[in-house]
Amino acid sequence: MIKVLILAYDFPPYVSVGGLRPFHWYKNFRKFGLDPVVVTRQWGNTYGSALDYIAPGYSDKVIVEETEWGKVLYTPYHPNLSNRLFLKYGDARYRKLRKFLSGVNEIMQYFLPKGTKQELYKASFNYLKKNEIDVIIATGEPFVLFHYAKRLSKRFEVPWVADYRDPWSNPWKKKSGLYFKFNQLVEKKTVVPASMISTVSTFVEHQIRQQVPMGTFCIAPNGYDEEVLANLDASKQNAEVFQMAFVGTIYDWHPLEIVLTTLNDWAASNPQRKFELHFYGTNRNEEIRQSTTEHFPSLKAVVKVHPKVSNQSLLERLSEHNALLLFNYYAFMGTKIYDYLALKRKIIFCFSNDPGAQLLKEKHYLLENYEAPETLQEDLIRATNSGIIVENAARLLETMNDLYEEHQQTGQIACKSSGIEAFSRILQVEQLAEAIKQVAHNSKIA
Repeated sequence: MIKVLILAYDFPPYVSVGGLRPFHWYKNFRKFGLDPVVVTRQWGNTYGSALDYIAPGYSDKVIVEETEWGKVLYTPYHPNLSNRLFLKYGDARYRKLRKFLSGVNEIMQYFLPKGTKQELYKASFNYLKKNEIDVIIATGEPFVLFHYAKRLSKRFEVPWVADYRDPWSNPWKKKSGLYFKFNQLVEKKTVVPASMISTVSTFVEHQIRQQVPMGTFCIAPNGYDEEVLANLDASKQNAEVFQMAFVGTIYDWHPLEIVLTTLNDWAASNPQRKFELHFYGTNRNEEIRQSTTEHFPSLKAVVKVHPKVSNQSLLERLSEHNALLLFNYYAFMGTKIYDYLALKRKIIFCFSNDPGAQLLKEKHYLLENYEAPETLQEDLIRATNSGIIVENAARLLETMNDLYEEHQQTGQIACKSSGIEAFSRILQVEQLAEAIKQVAHNSKIA
C-alpha cells in the first residue's frame, strides 16, 4: 500500500465540518490502496463549546491510536497567552491585547519554531525519521500546516499535496489589509512546490489560481456520509409539529433577518399553528436568540438554537425534522447541501431573486474576476427534485402556507428526490485516492 501522512488539525472528536473531510480519508483510504497515518492535536472536548478549540490537551505526550482504518497521532496542545487569557477571563476582557497577540503568533509561526500547531510538525518529523512515507497531504486551514508539509517534503524528499477546504487568501477579507498581503506572499511561496492541489469545488480552485500559478488540481467535494445516513429512518418525521431546521455558517450576505421577519409575520397571522424553527451549530447562535427575543416576538417560543454536536447526532436530529432551510451561496455550492440531499428532507432555498437579499449580496458578496454561474445550488436542487426554489419573501409566505397544510394533512413533508447517489462521500474519497496514487507514482519515476 502507498503510505500517506495526513496533517489535519481539525479531526474527531472535535466537532467541525472541516474535521470530517480528513476523517473520511482515514476511514476509507485503505479501500483504495492507501495506508493513512493522521497527525492531529488532542481534543479534550472539555467545554462542549467553541472553547474546546483553545483548551489544553490531555497529555504532554503523543498518543498513538491504531484501528482497522489506519493510525492516528494525537499531539499535545498548549494554549498560547492569548488563549489562556480568554479561558481565564472570557471574551469581554483584554480583547485588544488578545487580538494583537494572536496576530503576532499567526505571523511568527512561519519563521520560528513556536505556535499552537508546532507539535504537529514535531510529531510528523519524528515519525518520518523512523518510517517511510510515500506522500504527505496537509489539509487547511490552519494553513501553517502547508508550511509544515513543505518543510517535511524538502527534508525527507517526499512529495506533498495541499488540500484547501477554503481559500487561504480569503476573497472576503480586506485586500488592503497587511495580514491579507502577508498571506498572499506566504501562500504563493509555500504552495508552489506542492505536487498537487486538492480542493472541494471549482469555486475554491479559482480563488487558489489567483494566488498560486500551478495547474495540477483534483476537485473532490465533501459529499455526504452514506454509512451514517443508511442507518437513519427516511420516514421518521415529526408528525405533531411542523419543524424546519438550518445548519452551518451564516454569512453577511445571507438573508437571515429577511427570513426571520417573514416567518414572524407568518407565525403572527395564526398563533395556533404548531411550528418550530431549529438552528444547529451556527456562528450566530447568540445573535439569533437575542434577535428573536427583542425583534420577533412571534418567533420567541418557536425558534430553538442548538450548539454543535457530532455529525452522526446532528444527522439523527435533522432526520426528525420536516424541511431544511438553505441560504443562497450563489457561485459556490457550500457544504451542508450534500447532507440535506441525503436526508431526503425537502430543501427550502432562500432566495433566488429577493430585492433585500440582492442588496445584501451587492454589499457583502465581494468577488472579483470570477465569471461563473451563480445558480449552482438551484441547478442541483432542480436536477435532484429535492426542494423548493423560493424566489422572494412574499413567495416564502405562500410556501409556508402550502407546507403547513401538507403537514397537517399527512403528518410529513414529502421529498421525492432522485439521483443523489453521485454525491456520496466515498466516491469523492476514491477520486482523491487515485490522484494521490498518481503523485506517488510520478515521484518514484522522477
